Amino acid sequence: MHHWLMKSEPDVFSVTDLARRPRRQAPWDGVRNYQARNFLRAMKKGDLAFFYHSSCPAPGVYGIVEIAREAYPDPTAFDPTSQYYDPKSTPAQPRWFMVNVRLKRVFRSPALLDAIRNEKSLRAMQLVQRGSRLSVMPVTAREWKTILKLTGEKNK
Repeated sequence: MHHWLMKSEPDVFSVTDLARRPRRQAPWDGVRNYQARNFLRAMKKGDLAFFYHSSCPAPGVYGIVEIAREAYPDPTAFDPTSQYYDPKSTPAQPRWFMVNVRLKRVFRSPALLDAIRNEKSLRAMQLVQRGSRLSVMPVTAREWKTILKLTGEKNK
């Protein structure tokens, strides 16, 4: 099993929004960066990811999701009315992919970005590197355990 971090702006889609969905499950669509897309394609059913709120007053890790369905073509890329439309992506030759996620847990106390930045053992984490703007990224087992500690939750 691998671990990941997936970013979303909470005014677009939050961990609370996911909690309200049927079966607490939803597609993770709209990723339009090739490296992030490749990470989505590497995800396997059962992998876990931190749900990270970005571009908000208190950015940080707010919960855990499980990959419920492995990568498949993102239909928003084929829809001319979608903000994620890509005329070069076709159903026969899709450029963009998405996964389905299922909410596993919402943290009572999120691991906020400031706390993550201040944790010595997380200084090499891709999330805190200058210029790193990826919306999907891998997380090492050590980083996973450290972030769980910051939330005060046990590693489950």
